[in-house]
Amino acid sequence: MIPTVVWGTGNVGRAAIRAVEAHPALTLTAVLVHDPAKAGRDAGELGGLGRTLGVAATDDIAAVLAARPRAVVYAASGDIRPDDALADIGRAIRSGAVVVTPSLYPLYDQRNAPPELRDPILAAVAEGGGSLFVSGVDPGWGNDVLPLLISGLGTEVDVIRCQEIFDYSTYEQEDSVRHLIGMGHPMDYQPLMLAESVPTMVWGGQVRLMARALGVQLDEIRETMDRRALETAVTTRTMGEFAAGTQGAVRFEVQGIVGGEPRIVIEHITRIHASCAPDWPSPPDGVGAHRVVIEGRPRIEVTVEASDEGENRSAGGNATAVGRLVSAIDWLVDAKPGLYDALDVPLRPAVGRLGRRPA
Repeated sequence: MIPTVVWGTGNVGRAAIRAVEAHPALTLTAVLVHDPAKAGRDAGELGGLGRTLGVAATDDIAAVLAARPRAVVYAASGDIRPDDALADIGRAIRSGAVVVTPSLYPLYDQRNAPPELRDPILAAVAEGGGSLFVSGVDPGWGNDVLPLLISGLGTEVDVIRCQEIFDYSTYEQEDSVRHLIGMGHPMDYQPLMLAESVPTMVWGGQVRLMARALGVQLDEIRETMDRRALETAVTTRTMGEFAAGTQGAVRFEVQGIVGGEPRIVIEHITRIHASCAPDWPSPPDGVGAHRVVIEGRPRIEVTVEASDEGENRSAGGNATAVGRLVSAIDWLVDAKPGLYDALDVPLRPAVGRLGRRPA
């Protein structure tokens, strides 16, 4: 069994606790929390398992890493604290741990990551013998391994389009929805995630990674952005009211340009209510979906719907992203220490988990 730590207990961390507990090759040995109010609470409670696991959460990072866990699922946010996240992850790698995380966007395509991010990780690997694999929470597989796999079914491929289509009214992360994405703010408010060049900073690595896998040279990466206001006020179960006239939907693309045309596209279409921008694509179940469209001959379209956590159905994307990361741990433990990306780490079958539900 591989001793594994989950670091963080937000939307991603909750799913990580469940995924580690369910994996037959892993054993959950510690849960690290930032909020002192969570310290001492059982991991099963924090993970929404409905039962105790006998692992009490702690905020003592030094003690947890001193025990030299073999793996760490780093689920703490890197959105507004990238330097802290980089430092935390480097510390875990220096302790000898394999680290999997969605928190460092520029390392999705680690080979082309800026030296100020890549070099500290490589130094930590050399010092401690750990490893790092970064894959997106949006989820990463929807913007790398799935579209690349599906592209191989085509005879002619003109455009690869990866879509995330979500109604965020059930998403339990109000700060991100309101302030990072801008839902409920006046239309002249500039949300951080929608600022010029930020979508490319976040998703450009996945565009570059797909281009590398496809053997094509990008001319450049471009962005498009469209925002819509709510025509009437709406009230959500998890986040309260969003006023009329405020931002209610956003649609953007990060486009990989090949031969002057957008050929590799990552598109996000998100709403706070179905009534906003009804002419844009909507998820089949009204909540959320990830879709890959291969324009070419034949035209291929694959839609993935995932649900989790009862009413918080948009948590399914988090859960599948975490599943990709956690399923990679035993492969990484057997591999050489290093810095890995989605082209290096195979998508693993659920060995030992078919029909298995922990008691």
